[in-house]
Amino acid sequence: MARGVNKVILIGNLGKDPEVVNFDNGVKKASFSLATNDSYKNREGQEVDRTEWHNIVMWRGLAEVAEKYLRKGSQVYIEGSLRTRSYEKDGQKRYITDIECTEMTMLGGRPSDQTEQSGGQSNQEQYEPPAPTLPEKEDDLPF
Repeated sequence: MARGVNKVILIGNLGKDPEVVNFDNGVKKASFSLATNDSYKNREGQEVDRTEWHNIVMWRGLAEVAEKYLRKGSQVYIEGSLRTRSYEKDGQKRYITDIECTEMTMLGGRPSDQTEQSGGQSNQEQYEPPAPTLPEKEDDLPF
């Protein structure tokens, strides 16, 4: 029997600082909203910008990285899978779809007040610091 594929890839900006929960068993969970933007042309031929909001959930080591480095406005690359959960409100069953993140790369540089790098990630969790910036003078280039 063939298996299905449940994979999500997003690049966007955090809509708020991560909310972090520490569970009694030592497991950490971080969650935040992520905005992605795209555009389309309407019937009149005008370009219309569209923003989609996504609920992101990170666990364990990735949650630690999120807590330490991510802030509202941070740009990130996210890979994960869709997870749907349900709850009842006013007798009605409601559903929420989250993206459970399995890989994350910080984009757009690191805020200047953050100087440490995170280590000790498991093989399912990935953290890549932003690429180093090149020296401003051409004479300082190593090639």
